[in-house]
Parts: sequence; structure tokens; C-alpha cells
Amino acid sequence: MLESLISFYFTMKHRLLTFAVILFTAVTAYADNFRFGTYTNPNGDTFQVDADGFIVNGRHVIPVMGEIHYSRVPAQDWRREIRKMRAGGITIVATYAFWIHHEPVEGKWDWSNNRNLHEFLKICKEENMPVVLRIGPFCHGEVLQGGIPTWMVRKALADPKQYKLRSEAPGFIAATQRLYSNIYAQASDMLWKNGGPVVGVQIENECRGPWSYYMRLKNIAVEIGFDVPFYTRTGWPKLNGKEEFGKLLPLYGDYADGFWDRSLNDMPGDYPKAFIMKDNRMSSVIATETFSASELKEGESATLQSYPYLTCELGGGMMPAYHRRVNMSGKEAFPLAICKLGSGSNLPGYYMYHGGTNPSVEEYAMYGTDAIGYETMAETQQTPVTNYNDMPYMSYDFQCPLGEMGQPQTTAYHQTRWLHQFLADWGEELSLMKVDTLSEHYSRRGCFEFYNDYVRILNEKGISYVRPVDMSFMGHMITADAQPFCKIDNSLYFIPIKGKKSTITIDGVKYNLKVGKTIKNKDITVILLDYDQARRAYKIDGALKYASMDGGILYKDNDRIVEEVWVEEQSMNVNSTLLNNVVNTRKVELGNQKVASMPVNADFEKAAKWNITLPDITGEVSDYFLSINYSGDCARIYADGHLIEDNYWNGKPMLVRVSDLIGKKIELCILPLSKDAPIYLQKEQKEELNNAGDYLLKLKGISILHRTTKVH
Repeated sequence: MLESLISFYFTMKHRLLTFAVILFTAVTAYADNFRFGTYTNPNGDTFQVDADGFIVNGRHVIPVMGEIHYSRVPAQDWRREIRKMRAGGITIVATYAFWIHHEPVEGKWDWSNNRNLHEFLKICKEENMPVVLRIGPFCHGEVLQGGIPTWMVRKALADPKQYKLRSEAPGFIAATQRLYSNIYAQASDMLWKNGGPVVGVQIENECRGPWSYYMRLKNIAVEIGFDVPFYTRTGWPKLNGKEEFGKLLPLYGDYADGFWDRSLNDMPGDYPKAFIMKDNRMSSVIATETFSASELKEGESATLQSYPYLTCELGGGMMPAYHRRVNMSGKEAFPLAICKLGSGSNLPGYYMYHGGTNPSVEEYAMYGTDAIGYETMAETQQTPVTNYNDMPYMSYDFQCPLGEMGQPQTTAYHQTRWLHQFLADWGEELSLMKVDTLSEHYSRRGCFEFYNDYVRILNEKGISYVRPVDMSFMGHMITADAQPFCKIDNSLYFIPIKGKKSTITIDGVKYNLKVGKTIKNKDITVILLDYDQARRAYKIDGALKYASMDGGILYKDNDRIVEEVWVEEQSMNVNSTLLNNVVNTRKVELGNQKVASMPVNADFEKAAKWNITLPDITGEVSDYFLSINYSGDCARIYADGHLIEDNYWNGKPMLVRVSDLIGKKIELCILPLSKDAPIYLQKEQKEELNNAGDYLLKLKGISILHRTTKVH
């Protein structure tokens, strides 16, 4: 079970007495400070927490946590996608159990197909992937009503004394207890103490409290049987009242941009501050709809500082909302992680790491037309609660390292993968190193320097890196102007730092590093990989393996190594026939939350429409995807009249699973974008809109993407 974390361990041939003293002190601090649930599994493996972070089998590690929502990913894809996440350096999976996905009608539970939590956890167990299970009752995740079922919302509105949401009201607590009991029935044999992957449980999400509410929920979970090595909460918003120290670990986050922002400008407010080193853990850009920025800027107490610095929501990407069409380049995730590690964090936790697709309202038709109550299962301004944004009905791609269909966002995936490999090989050392020097762009933790001056949009030419300064390796002292990638036996592998001449100093002797030239100094070897080699290089089973194609993903499939590559099939022509070009320049009104209101089903009846004819598909249909390149307001794909996929235009193509379309009548609908719409677009998209006529509406092309795999 611990294979993915034990691979972190740095085997030191000459462990110093001082390091042993530090380790003993750290483990003792765990016993004094953090007494959670059972931390030993049936194999005798231990998973503990102290003030520095996680301790596995007595050794500190820096895991990497990545969010994936099982109910938003086809069940048949779970195993492959978990393997790809591990290939990217993820060593803990975080996932929500969305209440509304499982109990759309009171008392009617659905754990089938994509909602089969037990099967998902079973696959994580078989793939040696630890899990943090986020059990709500409120989740958010841009799900309708934050995941609270419509029947529960209606009860709360009708009788707030009995059913007030996210409170200790008797009816709400009773319903939450049933929720936890049903989740536990799925997860009980998958807890760490039973040999399963579930090492942590998050209670609630983004909640002010009061603290008694948190403790009521945690106590319910524990009494039901959620006995795990640690329990967490989001470290924001500011709590209403005082907490009890050590009951829940606060986890933090930061984002490079936010769909939830009300501004129509680039990088408004404090988003640039996500790209600087900080002497505190709070972010003023998270959850600003629930509390003021000034509250977040307040200094941290000594109590908060004595928790380990862990994150669960580093923006690995960002969704476009209807009113704010953020277009992430992929260059944002790596600098965010560099800044958090440089500021002292010992857990990079990405939200999201893997995108997904929302369930369709039609999936719940068996429960009655009013069971959900809305056209969408995603957050919308129309609901009485959790109604801050209009999100796509279906798509939750999030532009993160692995997108909605599992497609790699190449820059984010590989740049963060390099950093995660560094943490796998040097994390034990780094985890016990404190920040001793810090400024906005620079920090020093022990023998590692962290630097970043990249800022999304505002300084795209900036650079980010970590480098060793007086680092000990096999009895030698190492300083390098290059980023450490991995170590294998007596060899060190580095990646160049943009704008710097690659050099290494070994025991006072300086060498120039060049690609293809191996440096040998007594008993150690140093190799510099260029960027192309680094994108193809994976450390697997203690050896460096290379993908055959740039950007290829190498992952373990039992004893085999599989390479996955996404390619555009030039030989496959997709035919589109324009059915009508009736332009419905819909006037975009402001919704309940005073931002642009998305179109609804009826608006698409007057959209420009095309019939799509697929080419003959040979091979596995599930490996093929439509890539629809268009410009306009938003697009939808229907198959036999059923909504399959939608997209808010931000300059990127819309992807659609061919397996959802094969053998069906396919219709593409695109709404035009008018110049006066109160919608945020980035520079390139603004220019395209401004250069159009009265409105923007173009179908630029449709191609086929093929997910190919081969065994090495």
C-alpha cells in the first residue's frame, strides 16, 4: 500500500547523528501534538503527522496530493487515470463524495457506475494510491448547491429551525449522519487500519464554523467508524470562534486566477500575490464570497503556526465561468508550487489535478422531473444557495495537468512532474528544513534555494526554479545552477534553469554542465538533461526510462511500462453541414449575483447549428475524441437530442468523447458572442472579438484526437 510513498525515501548511507536527533524529536512531537485515529495498518506500516508534516514508517516524506472526482470520470477510466496521476508524481489522491450525486431523492441512494465509491477506492488500493476522502456534507466543487441535494435545500427553506444548512439544526444533523453512514458503508473496508487506501478524511469545506459544528460532524464520523490517521479541514475562511488545537489539520491553498472574481480585468486584486514567497499561509483570493479579504490578511497565531504547513488547493488550473473566461497557459502550476515550498509547505496539494464531466440531469430522470429542480448539475446563479457563478452544464475540465478526458496539459503536467520527482528523491531532507531566508522572489530552506519572478500575464517571461547550495550527496558538497531532477544510485540528474548557464560545483571544483556530456568526480556522476529529454524522462523502479515521443506519459501497468500519447489523426475527416445560420444575438443580462447570466436550454434552439458526420473508427472507440475549434459565446454537442458536452469559449477547443456520439445523430450548436456582453476575455480573445463584425461566430474546424498506447 505504501509503495507510492515509500518511493520518496532518501536512503542515506551516512546518516548523521544530528539528523537522527531531529527525527526522534519530530516523531515525539507527533505523539504530543496530533493524536488522530489508528495510524498502523495490518501490515505494520504507519502513517503519522507531526508539526513538520507526514511521517511514513518513521520517516518524514513530502507527498504530492492531486484532486480527482470519481463521479466526474467514467468508471472504466479510473485505473488508467490513477496510473497517469502517479506518473505525474501524485502520491495521494483527494476526492469529494458529492451528496447530490448519491442521494438525489431522500432515501434513494445511488452508488452505481461512475458513483461507485467502493470500486474507486478498491482500484486506489490495488494501485497503491493513498486517498483523502472529502465527505462533506457541503463540498462545493462547483456542483449544484455545493453538493447539497435539492430536497435538503427545500427542507431548509421551509423549516430553517429544523433543517438549516451547515448547522447543528436537528434535521440537518440527522440527514448528515445518514450521509456519513452511507459513505462509510462504501469505504469501511478501505480504511487504512483495514489495509485500505483511505488515510485521511476532510470534514466539511470552506466553513466558518462555529467550532462546535465541526466537532459535531467529526464526532459523528468517528462514531460511525471513520477511524483514520488524520482529519482535515480547509484553513479558510476565518473561523467563527476559537478552535480546539489538534482536532483537525487546517490545509491551505492559493490560485493564479479565479472564475469567481467579479472583475472583467486581467489578474485583479491579489492574484499576483500567489506568485510570491510569504511568511504566512493565508490567501486573500480564496472564497472571497464568504468573508472579507481583510480577515485573511490578519496575522497567524502561534497555534496555527504549530500545525504542519499543508495545502489542498493549489490551482493546478482554473475553470472558465460564464462571466469570466480564464484561459490558463499551463505555466502557472509550477511557480505556485515553488512559492509554497519556498514558503515552508510540506504538501503540494492541487485542485484540480484531473478534470471531469458533470452528470447529466437526465441521469436522474428515474427519480422524477423535479428531483434535481434545475437544467444542470453544476453551480448556477439560479439556486437559492451556492449560487455565485454560472458554470458549464457538463464540462469540468479545469485546464489542469490532466484534463477532462485525461488529456495532458503538457506544460503543467511535465513542469510539475519534474518538481514532484525532486520531492520524491529529496523530500525527506527538505521536510525537516526550515525557511531561514525569505523575500518576495527568493527563499532558502536549508541547502535548497527557491526562486520565482513569474507572474501570470503580468510577467510571463519570469523564471521559477529550485537549486541546491552546499547540498550533501555521498559525502560530497554540491552547489548547482541547475534544477535537480532525480538521483539514481551515484548519479545526479539536472534540468537547465532558463536564462542561467548550467554549472555544478563539487567539493569546491566548478564544472560547466552540457547536454550529452557526463561529469564524473570520484564516485559520483552528473548528467544534464535538456528540456526535450526531461519531458520524456521518468524514474521508474529506480531507473530512468524515456518516452519515445515528446510529451508521452509513461506509467506502470503491473509489470509492464505503457506509453500514452495523444495525436491528431490527419487521415480522419470530420464532416460538418451547416443547418442554419440564424444569429440569435442574445442580450446577456446580469444574473442574481450581478454577473453575466448564462444561456439556458431554450436559447440554443436559435443557435447556429451543424450536423456532424464521424469518419469510420477502427480500434477502441473510447480512445477517440472530437476537438472542436470555434469562436463565439458557447457551444454544445447533442447526440440524438441529448446534451453530451458544452463549453464556454475561452480560445481553446472543446473536446468530446466519440464514444458518446458513435451511431447517433450529432448536432453542434454555437451561440454568437456580442461585443457588449459583460464577459471577461483575455487579450487574444478580446482582439478576436474586436476584429469581428457585430458579433463573433466561427466554426474553424473539427479534428479527431487519438489516445494511443504502446507497451515498452
